[in-house]
Amino acid sequence: MLGLLGDLGIVAGLAGSVWLTWRGWRTAARPLEEGAGLGSPLKLMVVGAVTAMAALVGALLANDFSLEYVANHHSRSTPFPFNVATAWAALEGSIVLWGVILAGYAGATYLAYRRNPDRLGAGALAVMGIIGTFFFGLMITVADPFRVCIEAGAASCLNASPWPWVAASAPANGPGPNPLLQNHILMAIHPPMLYLGYVGLSVPFAYAISGLALSQSGTGWLERSRRSTLVAWSFLSLGILLGGWWAYEVLSWGGYWAWDPVENASLMPWLIATAFIHSSLVQMRRGSLQTWNYVLVFTAFALTILGTFLTRSGTIASVHSFTQSAIGPVLLGFLLVVLLGSFGLLALRAPQMETSPRLESLFSREGAFLANNLVLAILTFVVLSGTLYPLVVEAISGDQVGVGPPFFQRMAIPLAFMLLGLMAIGPLVAWGKGDPSQVGRKLHRALQAALAAAVLAMFTISRLPAVVGAIGAATFVIAASLDNLLTSAGKAAKARDGRATAEVGRVLAARPGYWAGQLSHAGVALVAVGIALSSSLALHSEHRMSPGDAVSFAGYELHYVSPFLRSEPNRRVEGATIEVTRDGQTVTVLEPRAGFYGEDTTGITTPAVHSTLAGDLYLTLLSIDSIGIVLRAETSPGIWLIWLGGLTVAAGGVISLSARRRARIGRETALV
Repeated sequence: MLGLLGDLGIVAGLAGSVWLTWRGWRTAARPLEEGAGLGSPLKLMVVGAVTAMAALVGALLANDFSLEYVANHHSRSTPFPFNVATAWAALEGSIVLWGVILAGYAGATYLAYRRNPDRLGAGALAVMGIIGTFFFGLMITVADPFRVCIEAGAASCLNASPWPWVAASAPANGPGPNPLLQNHILMAIHPPMLYLGYVGLSVPFAYAISGLALSQSGTGWLERSRRSTLVAWSFLSLGILLGGWWAYEVLSWGGYWAWDPVENASLMPWLIATAFIHSSLVQMRRGSLQTWNYVLVFTAFALTILGTFLTRSGTIASVHSFTQSAIGPVLLGFLLVVLLGSFGLLALRAPQMETSPRLESLFSREGAFLANNLVLAILTFVVLSGTLYPLVVEAISGDQVGVGPPFFQRMAIPLAFMLLGLMAIGPLVAWGKGDPSQVGRKLHRALQAALAAAVLAMFTISRLPAVVGAIGAATFVIAASLDNLLTSAGKAAKARDGRATAEVGRVLAARPGYWAGQLSHAGVALVAVGIALSSSLALHSEHRMSPGDAVSFAGYELHYVSPFLRSEPNRRVEGATIEVTRDGQTVTVLEPRAGFYGEDTTGITTPAVHSTLAGDLYLTLLSIDSIGIVLRAETSPGIWLIWLGGLTVAAGGVISLSARRRARIGRETALV
């Protein structure tokens, strides 16, 4: 019954998407008063997507093993919320999640269209209908989550049929989701956050295609899509942060980023979206970089399709790749259509586009944004080439090669320092043509603060160039922004004959979008310091211990108390109790462990982490037997700065969104 309901939902979503495409282009191509309403197809698309996801979640909660997806990816012992998260843990369910989120963004685009009905908005909805047609088409063909099991195995489905009315043969239970996907609560949150970012980039893509197709150059498509771009960018920032946090807490290797191909697949659209957010300001303010903005938004959306391919096709070996499927060629075909269609349309409309004015001076706000864009684009190319090179070599020669973290780090570190410098200098340069001497005076105190911080770090933390450089550069970024804020508040106080501290709030409120961007810059600076500290100053050691033994490590005493064995609803947990003391006082008790799911005998090792402001103590159980354990102990100095910085980056995006909403409401109120 739930399978049939899900199939009906997919059919409704597909029909709504096709209908939305047709009505959208018809409305965009004709005078507005002749176009039929777009609400009905949009509602059908949304209802269909929500119905499909509700049916899939309902089947998981009801243990409906007559569905192949449930039989192969769920078990009766899977606890909440992981039983719900199983709905997007595998290929077919993740495509349903994509469809639901796409329908949600299409709904938001329709609400914006209702406030300002025009050809551009109707065309954007038509493009989103095309995207929806593709993904609902996947659900009904190569990625059908509601196939009925017709041949049951001991704990899985061996054969299935796409027809909902066939006689089902359901196993009594299933194997459950991949153990890595039910080992930490972040895995119930991280994928939806990433998909909210991925799919959100379809909105500016849709407006860009609509504007080109209708020969509407200018900034209209940027203004209409900027809010959605910020929403997508903020969610993508959170998704990447939570993914790194999950890796750190679960994968027991002491790190958070391994330049895994799928990690790279999430980073690349974020880099290009960041470039687009900056360059779109240049076009809206100065009319420049028009063609470049189209290139960026097309590339960002194409990279989301590439990311879906890398994650879900099974083409690459990755901790994130949980499936092998025929969907790979279909996604590659769609990616090719996106690239050829979007860039072909751009080339076709190039003669009709407005001529963008040249930059008056490279030393200007727009020049700094252009430099920022070039660095981000180069970094994206580095990540893309390092990610795809092994695939290309294997496809051509059959040889398997790898591109490891040293390549990415060697290329990314100097580019990252360049970005930090541009973050500090760019916001202080005037639009049009900047005055180098004036900017130098503005940066004087920030440079002094950066030098002082670097010298202080040399004598108190480390003399390693990476650490000193990161602390100095981060201080430069934050100090430049703070000095700008205090200087602006001082000028306002002088004009009002008041106190500078009382004017800070007014200065922030006067330009909330600008200061939200500065907050995100500060977050990036904090992340840079956290990366430098945790990677350069970490300590590592391994210890073989028997019950009652104690070892010294990083100022702590680690006492092996005893082993333990526990049975939980979905797993068997085996681990060791470690008492951590310092100067004879108990600091904490940690339990590094391994979880065994179903018939698995290898186990999923889970570290135990003790967090402080100085850094983390990170214990991993490498082996355990009746005699003793092998314990790996590590430290991660300052790693909390990465989590705080990542949240600060995303907070800047959220604050910018709220600022734009208040500005829009103010404009609408003024018109009443």
